[in-house]
Amino acid sequence: MHVAEILSREPGPFISVEIIPPRRGGNIQQVHSAVESLLPHRPRYINITSHAAEVVWQEQADGTFRRRVKRRSPGTFGLCAVIKYKYGIEPVPHLLCHGFTREETEDALIELHYLGVENVLALQGEEKYARPPRPDRTVNHYAVELVEQITAMNQGRYLDELTDAQPTRFCVGVAAYPEKHYQSPNLAFDIANLKRKQDAGASYAITQMFFDNRSYFEFLDKARSAGIYIPIIPGLKILTKKEQVYSLPRSFHVSIPEGLASAVLAAKGEAEVLEIGLEWAYHQAMDLLANGVRNLHFYTMLYTKPLLRLMSRLKLD
Repeated sequence: MHVAEILSREPGPFISVEIIPPRRGGNIQQVHSAVESLLPHRPRYINITSHAAEVVWQEQADGTFRRRVKRRSPGTFGLCAVIKYKYGIEPVPHLLCHGFTREETEDALIELHYLGVENVLALQGEEKYARPPRPDRTVNHYAVELVEQITAMNQGRYLDELTDAQPTRFCVGVAAYPEKHYQSPNLAFDIANLKRKQDAGASYAITQMFFDNRSYFEFLDKARSAGIYIPIIPGLKILTKKEQVYSLPRSFHVSIPEGLASAVLAAKGEAEVLEIGLEWAYHQAMDLLANGVRNLHFYTMLYTKPLLRLMSRLKLD
């Protein structure tokens, strides 16, 4: 089922989650354990992150350097198959612009189509993985271009003109940024970009994590005023470690409210930090639900214990 169909049919409230593939050399049991722990709470779909290949230079014995290209967390598509066919939950793989050519993207979409995976999240990805164009290959620089490519395939238009090309059937999600994307000059520009992604074929958006609901509600009001009608799903993260007060703003360009940051930094240990994070997330979730939000999306990585504790308080089942 398309995520857009879930959002239109489900009375809610319900949850969805994002997980990451295990690091190279890891064990898929990590994924099984994470997903199985969430089954009692019936996540309606699970996003699976994707990572572009990284270039690593290794010094050789003779003083020269060898260039190696590897992905630190491969396996996104395989996990999609496991989640869909073992657990009966709709998987939503991330597709990235940076680090992939349009030709590689088309191949990936064909593979997902063959697997029966019908939902994707179209993202720009990290700029450090941007791939310079070659004469025989092209790249998508922005998420809207990726959405356009997926929409074209849904209409049976591939990069090469193919006779009797079969249309795909992807539901396309995109990202939204209540505190604006770090590359955008201002929030108005960012909202206009979300409108372009909607007009290119996106069916819904999931926000970057935020810790102040006012950011989400104000963003939602401005998006609706700009003609954006697709669902905008709030993304939440439970703080569990002191270092996240610094690492989350650095990595994801989000703000930690003063009250939350002060409480976490004053905590005497990680157990107390977790209690503070859970309490904050609980009040965030309850406020969102009270204001009509039906789908709460949680960034869990593969660590689901905090979310399980939160769900026992939210009682959404």
